Amino acid sequence: MANDLIATDPLISHNFFLEIDGKVISTLSSVSGLDMELEVSTVTQVGEKGQLQIVKTLGNQFKSPDLTIKRMAPADSTKDELWKWFLKVRGTGMPHGDRALERKNGSIVIYDTTNAEVSRFNFYHGWPSKISTDALDASSNEPVYENITITCEKLERVK
Repeated sequence: MANDLIATDPLISHNFFLEIDGKVISTLSSVSGLDMELEVSTVTQVGEKGQLQIVKTLGNQFKSPDLTIKRMAPADSTKDELWKWFLKVRGTGMPHGDRALERKNGSIVIYDTTNAEVSRFNFYHGWPSKISTDALDASSNEPVYENITITCEKLERVK
């Protein structure tokens, strides 16, 4: 039945972006935490002849990951949408209201070399919980990168 197999190109992580509420807000250098996991419940019971049996079954919830994204640091954080969002959640530097309202839906979107969308991971009720800047080194010509943790309640791959 080898003739029934269709050759497809693998998913290549070449161009990927962060969208919040349908709007691209940042180009990304790397993403981790695109993990989807089910809770497993283990039940130990005694079988018909007195032997112990261990049964594993689907638990009652899905585990939600924290996403970690890496990008080049913006030259002016006051004009950057991700920094504005972080400061609103943190409650400093910008007008803020109910922090629950700052939870947003978003996506990590992967494009191929022709800029066609090839994959999408949607997250729900997310918020930036940490922004860290890479170490600075005066002898380096490398750009400055930021690592941002986005905490979310649900993640799904839709494409």
